[in-house]
Amino acid sequence: MTAGLRLCGVRLWLQDAPLIERLDLALGAGEVATLMGPSGVGKSSLLAFLCGTLDPAFRAEGQVLIEDRDVTSLAPEHRRIGILFQDDLLFPHLSVGGNLGFGLPASLRDRAARRARIDEALVEADMAGFADRDPATLSGGQRARVALMRLLLSDPKLLLLDEPFGKLDADLRERFRHFVFDHAARRKLPVLMVTHDIQDAPEGGQVIRLESLTPSPNGIGLRR
Repeated sequence: MTAGLRLCGVRLWLQDAPLIERLDLALGAGEVATLMGPSGVGKSSLLAFLCGTLDPAFRAEGQVLIEDRDVTSLAPEHRRIGILFQDDLLFPHLSVGGNLGFGLPASLRDRAARRARIDEALVEADMAGFADRDPATLSGGQRARVALMRLLLSDPKLLLLDEPFGKLDADLRERFRHFVFDHAARRKLPVLMVTHDIQDAPEGGQVIRLESLTPSPNGIGLRR
């Protein structure tokens, strides 16, 4: 398996209450794993732990490796993890191009080079010529594509999805889902997705089901 994401002995608590007793996961480059379970079992909190943004009310332990690099103790900005949420979180005071530019590395200072990267991203999203548009004028599908391309411009090594398809209608949901997975596969990005809809899970991908946890005799609170 090409190195992607590895979770080793990850445990999660809310104060003293265990949410995840143990999670071990190996996810190759370009592969998608789907995380499912009822509300309150720690799905989104697990993503926050991976990002380094876990709320202080929670406690976690275990190891997070991306491309065989241990990122467990790194600051969020050094982990190179991108995350998409249910809301697109576009900045209303910036143009579409301005939103995309926000994802570019600060080290890319040349204005022409930045504009070229933005234009390339818009072509890839089938939105050529939209750089100067106000995000408020975009459709839901267009906004979702801009949010993904902004994330990809930051050159992440891991893509996390926290129910990003949840507010889309059935047809748009399916099209955007394929758009996300296709772009992740092209870049060989491992993807860990939280969803309540099994239809979101790609065929052949891992599905991990978390349950409301009553500690079992062997200490495993995970069912695959």
